[in-house]
Amino acid sequence: MKKNFDQPDLLIVGAGPVGCVIAERAAKVKKWKSLIIDKRNHIAGNCFDKTNNKGIRIHKYGPHYMRFKKKKIYNYISKFTKWIKGNYIVKSNIKGKLYPIPINLTTLEKFFKRKFKTPAEAKKFIEKKRIKIKKIKNSEDFILSKLGKEIYENFYKNYTIKQWGIHPKNLDKSVVGRLPIRFDRNPYYVNQKLKVMPKKGYTNLFSNMIKDQNINLLLNTSYENIKKKIKPKLATIYTGPPDAFFNFKYGKLDWRSLEFKFKTSKQKKIQECVQINFPNDKKYTRKVEIKHVTRQKSQYTTLSYEFPNSKGDPYYPINNHKNRSMFKKYKKLIKKAEKNHVFFEGRLATYRYLNMDEVIEKALNLFSKLKEKY
Repeated sequence: MKKNFDQPDLLIVGAGPVGCVIAERAAKVKKWKSLIIDKRNHIAGNCFDKTNNKGIRIHKYGPHYMRFKKKKIYNYISKFTKWIKGNYIVKSNIKGKLYPIPINLTTLEKFFKRKFKTPAEAKKFIEKKRIKIKKIKNSEDFILSKLGKEIYENFYKNYTIKQWGIHPKNLDKSVVGRLPIRFDRNPYYVNQKLKVMPKKGYTNLFSNMIKDQNINLLLNTSYENIKKKIKPKLATIYTGPPDAFFNFKYGKLDWRSLEFKFKTSKQKKIQECVQINFPNDKKYTRKVEIKHVTRQKSQYTTLSYEFPNSKGDPYYPINNHKNRSMFKKYKKLIKKAEKNHVFFEGRLATYRYLNMDEVIEKALNLFSKLKEKY
C-alpha cells in the first residue's frame, strides 16, 4: 500500500465502474485520496476483458454493449478511451432459423411468413394476436398482451425460464419490459445513436481512469478483512450486495449467476453476428463472438457460451415479490448507513439492473453529493 493510504479520504469497495469513476473524480476535482479494494484479482468488475493465448480479446463475464443516452456521459468516458463503432447485432435461433432481436418488422415477417407494406399494417396484424389482459401482473402477461401467444412461446417463455430459473408468470413485468418491440427494420440490438466499444477494451479504459497518485488499489482484498484496519477520513463507498454488508439480517437476496465456457478456433469468423440466443434448445442461453465488435484481425476467433445458474458471483437481481419485499427492508438500512458516512451505489448495491451508462451517471451523481457534503 502506498504511504498515507492507511487512512484515505475515501474507502471504495469494488474496482468496477462505480468505484473507478468516484475515485477518478475525487482525485481530479477534490484531490482526495482514495483506496479502492476488490476481492477479485483485477479491476473493471464484470466489464473486465483480456486477451487469450491466441491474442483474441474476450469479455470474461459476458459481452458488454456500451451505449449512451446522454452526450455528457459519453464525453466524460471519452477522456479515458478511443472508441470503435458498436455494431451490436443479435439474433435468436428458433428451430434452426435466425431472427432479429429485439422483435422488429423483419422478425415478424420471417416468423409469420408474410410481408408488411407499412408499420401500421404490422401493428394491425399483431393487434389480432395480442391477448387482452386487464391487469398486467408479470412477465408472461406483458408479452402475451403485447405480442400474443406464438411470439411468447417461441421467443420469450423458455429463454426466460433458462435465464432466470423462474417461470415468466413469477417474474415482475419489468424483467421483459426492458426489451423493446420495434415496428421498423433497425437491425441493431440497441437503439441509441452513441453505441460504441472501447478501442483497447474496458480494462484499459478503467485502468486509464485510475492512473493518479491520489488513487491506491488493493486487489484480492475483501471488505471483511480490511474494514477494521482502514478508517476513511470522509466516507466509504460500497458497491457490493447489500445483504452481505448487513450480515444477511433480513435473509439472502436472490441473484442469477452465469458460468462461461470459451472455445477458440482457427477461423476468422464463425457466426454471422456478435450474439445468437437459443431460447428453446441447448443448455446455454447465448453464444457470443465478440470479435464482430472488437474488429480484431486474426486467423483465430473465440466463442463464449453462457450457462445461467443460481450459484457463483451475483450478476442479475431477481425481480419478484419476495426479493422486492426483502430489499425494501435493506433499503432502510442503506439510508441509515449514510448517517455513518457509508454510501451504496451500483447494480449490486442497489439491487437493480442498470445499463453501463446509467451506472456511470449514478456514480457521477454520487460524487456530486459527496462533494457537497464534505
